[in-house]
Amino acid sequence: MAAYVIYECDVLDQGRYEEYKPKGAASVAAANGRYLVRGGTVSTLEGDSPAGRIVVIEFPSMQAALEWYHGEDYANAREIRKGAATTRLYIVDGV
Repeated sequence: MAAYVIYECDVLDQGRYEEYKPKGAASVAAANGRYLVRGGTVSTLEGDSPAGRIVVIEFPSMQAALEWYHGEDYANAREIRKGAATTRLYIVDGV
């Protein structure tokens, strides 16, 4: 069953964040993930609007998503992102 990583971020340092993006994307591709949403326009229907970017990534399974997150490729990308953005990131099983 597919699993979805939902990532919300507020970019604080655009230069460092631009350095992070290609490395994060490469780690997603290497882990057989695929972007479904990548920072598009948000229209809020209920509640508060998110502070910044919204990203949704599909992985083949929860295990694949966890392996991506804990893997060396994404760990290296996260180091670059550290301090460049505040984030909320979680994984949800699909149906």
